Amino acid sequence: MALPKAPLREVITIDGVNVELEMKSNPIENLGVLKAKELFHYLSIFDAKYQPSNYNKADGSPLRLFDSPSCKIDVSKRSKEDMGFWHRNVDFHEVIICVRGALRWETEMGTVVLKEGELIVIPKGITHRSMLCEESAAENVLIELKCRDKLNYVGDNK
Repeated sequence: MALPKAPLREVITIDGVNVELEMKSNPIENLGVLKAKELFHYLSIFDAKYQPSNYNKADGSPLRLFDSPSCKIDVSKRSKEDMGFWHRNVDFHEVIICVRGALRWETEMGTVVLKEGELIVIPKGITHRSMLCEESAAENVLIELKCRDKLNYVGDNK
């Protein structure tokens, strides 16, 4: 005799508040998306078609993947040259996540080597640039998030 299935619990975050729902079945067991499937994006940043203009150029730009007035998401693939100039973003905080390789980030606030799995937040208005370093790979891949709103670190909160 099979035991009755316990209800499933789903948590939905709305404006920073967790709303808990009890469901009869798994929410991903549906019959398909009938409208607005284009809102769900799945891509590989390692695909050759996502090669930004900064691949071989010190003055190239990262490739913009997503754009909104308050947030921008870019992929950067520095491989051969240092960034030969300093950059200051006065409109957005920059969150830079290293996915492959490593780069040295020189900023007014100090210098760090950003390695795979690490991220750095460069506040609005801070001068910075990236440079190749000993740990750099043949291809150094970064995801850059540009956020207009203030970023509050809450990583140590429990």
